[in-house]
Amino acid sequence: MNSARNKDQGNKLGEKAHHFLPWVLAILSGAMVGVCFPPWDDHLVSWLPWIALAPLCWALWMIPQIPGTSWPGRCFLLGWITGSISFLITLYWITTVTWLGWVLLSLVVGLYPALWALFAGLILRPLGETKDPARAWLGSIPNLFVAICAAAAWTAAEWLRGTLFSGFGWNPLGIALRNDIPLIQITGFTGTAGLTFLCVLSGATVAITIERLSREIRMGRARPHFDFMIAVLLIVLAFGYGIGKITAPETESLSLRVAGVQGNVPVYDYWDEKKDAQIMAGYVRQTRLALAMNPDLVVWPEASTPRPLLLDEIIYDQVKDLASGTPADFLIGSVHYENKPRGDYNSAILLTSHAASAQIYNKIHLVPFGEYVPFRHTFPLFSWIVGSRVPYDFDPGKGPALLELSVKPVKVGPLICFEDTLGDLTRQFAGLGAQLLITITNDGWFEHSIATREHLANAQLRTVETGLPMVRVADTGISCVIDRFGRIKQTLHASDGNTFIEGILNTAISVPTHPAETFYTRHGELFAHACLGITLALSAGGLVRLRRKL
Repeated sequence: MNSARNKDQGNKLGEKAHHFLPWVLAILSGAMVGVCFPPWDDHLVSWLPWIALAPLCWALWMIPQIPGTSWPGRCFLLGWITGSISFLITLYWITTVTWLGWVLLSLVVGLYPALWALFAGLILRPLGETKDPARAWLGSIPNLFVAICAAAAWTAAEWLRGTLFSGFGWNPLGIALRNDIPLIQITGFTGTAGLTFLCVLSGATVAITIERLSREIRMGRARPHFDFMIAVLLIVLAFGYGIGKITAPETESLSLRVAGVQGNVPVYDYWDEKKDAQIMAGYVRQTRLALAMNPDLVVWPEASTPRPLLLDEIIYDQVKDLASGTPADFLIGSVHYENKPRGDYNSAILLTSHAASAQIYNKIHLVPFGEYVPFRHTFPLFSWIVGSRVPYDFDPGKGPALLELSVKPVKVGPLICFEDTLGDLTRQFAGLGAQLLITITNDGWFEHSIATREHLANAQLRTVETGLPMVRVADTGISCVIDRFGRIKQTLHASDGNTFIEGILNTAISVPTHPAETFYTRHGELFAHACLGITLALSAGGLVRLRRKL
C-alpha cells in the first residue's frame, strides 16, 4: 500500500514538474544567451555560448508532452520567452531613449526564436524520438542530424531577423565568440552565421548527450557517442584552420598614419544653434594637435559638423584653413543635401588636395526610429511614440562607393554608424576593391551605455569576413583599430579605461596593397542561405507528415 501510494505521489510530482520545468528552462536559456554579450561576458566563463541553448533544447525535446495542452503553442511560447528575455538583457541600453521601445522591440525580435522553437518541437523532436520509443535519442546518426538541423534553423532565423522589414541583425549568437580569435577565422567563408551554427550545434548536442547518457545508464548499456565526437571535431577543425591562417606569412602592405578625432560632444548639443561655434572650436583645436603628428588622414566622426560641411561657408572655410597647411586628407562625417536628385543624407565626405576636391558617400542602411520613422505619415502612431527625437527623415544613399585617398594609394570603404554591424553590406565595399574599412559613428544617442561596446562587438567580425583592417572613429564611445584577424589593436581611452573622452586616436595601420578577396566577400551569406534552404525543406516535409497523421 505504502509503495503504491509513494509511486502515485511521485507520478503527481513528475506531472507538476513537467508543467513548470519547461518554462524554467526557457527562462534559463534566455538569461544565458543574454549574458553572452557585453558587459556581462567579461565576468563569465568563455564556454557559456556553447551551452546557452541546451536548456531550451531539453525543454522542447526531452520533457514529455502534456495531454490536453497545445504542443505547438507551448513550443512557440517557450521560444518566445527565451528570445524576449535574451533581448531584454542585451537591448537594455535602448532605455536611455525609450522604455516602451525597449520592451516592444525585444518582444518583436523574440518572435524569431519562437519560430525556431516551433520548428524544433514539431519537426525535429519526432526525428530524435524515432518510431521505436525504446531507441529514442540513442542513435548517433539521427541525433547528429537533429542537432545539425537545429543549428541550421537557428542560423536561418537570425538571417531573417537581419533581413526582413529593413532588418535588425544586432547580436547574433556567433558574436559571443568574437574574442576567440582562431575560431572566428571561419567567418571568412561562412560569415558570422558559421559561428552561430557551431554554438547552436554544441548546445543541441549537449542536451541530446545528457539525455542519451541518462537512458544508457538506466539500461546499463553504453555506446560510442559519434554524434558528440563529430560536433567536437567540427569545432576543433575550425580552430585549427584559424591557427593556420593567423600564423601564415603577412601579405604585402603599406603603412597609413591616421588621426581620429573624438569630440565627445553630447548629441543634443548638435540641436542647439548656440553650441555650433563651441563644437567647431573643439574639433578645430583637436585637429591642430592631430596635424602635429603628421598624419596621412584625419578622420572626424559621424555628423560631426553642426551644419552641412559643403553647404555652410563658415564651417567649410574652417576646415579648408586646417587643410591648407598639410598634405593630409580629411574624412568628415556631415549631413549633406542634394537638389538633383533631391535628398537629405547622412554622409561621409573625403576632402583631398587641401580641401579643393570632395568625394561623397551617402549612408545606405538607415536606422529605423533613429534616422527615419517608418510609415511616418501613413501610420502616425510610430511618429507619436518617437516624438521629437527624430524630427525628419534621411534618405538612403544609392549604393556603396569607395573613397580614394590622394596622399597614398589607398581605397577606403566608408561605413557610417551601425553599417559596420551588417556583414552583407560591408562585403560590398570589399568587393569593389576596398583596402581599408573606416567606420565613423556617433553612439551618443544612447549616452554612456553599453551600446558602444555591443556596437564594437558586432563590428569586430567585419574585418575577418572581408580580410580587411578597420579604423573606427566615434564622437562618443569607442574609437579603435581592428586588424584583419578581428583583433582590437589600439583603443582611445583615459588612464582609468574610460572611453567616453575627448581625444585623438593616433595610429599607423598596416593596409594590404592587394588584399585577397575572401569567399564571404565573393558569395556573401551563402552559408546562411543554405541553412534557410535546409530549414524550409524540412519544414515542408514535416508538415506533410503531420497532415497525413490528421
